[in-house]
Amino acid sequence: MQINSIGSKAFSTFGISASGLGVHKLWLDAVADNVANINTIRPTNQPAFQERFVTVENVEGGGVRTAGAAFGNAEGILVYNPNHAMADENGMVRQPDINLSDQMVYMIEAQRAYQANAAVYERARAAYEAMLTIGRG
Repeated sequence: MQINSIGSKAFSTFGISASGLGVHKLWLDAVADNVANINTIRPTNQPAFQERFVTVENVEGGGVRTAGAAFGNAEGILVYNPNHAMADENGMVRQPDINLSDQMVYMIEAQRAYQANAAVYERARAAYEAMLTIGRG
């Protein structure tokens, strides 16, 4: 294999891992938003905060990109809380239908995937630097 071929593979590895870093950062941001709003209360005549999901698609030639966002149930959960300022005449308020345990699992998955992409990027950088050193010799 020629050095030019190896160099082009290293550069494609940079792009692929960088795309993964970006997608997983957005996923972490979505999870953080979900956790931050898990106790958001709304009146029963308004939609609940909707859980955010990042949708991803493959990129031809390698990598991924964010395709958009998906949202959870706007109905949420009706909770009896008669002392809350937003309670209706029956003492009900609307909360998001978000499970904290699920969010923690998503956070761990996204964090580990982010770390894996960062490690690939760093190894590709080190390999490319080694190729430059060999090429000078």
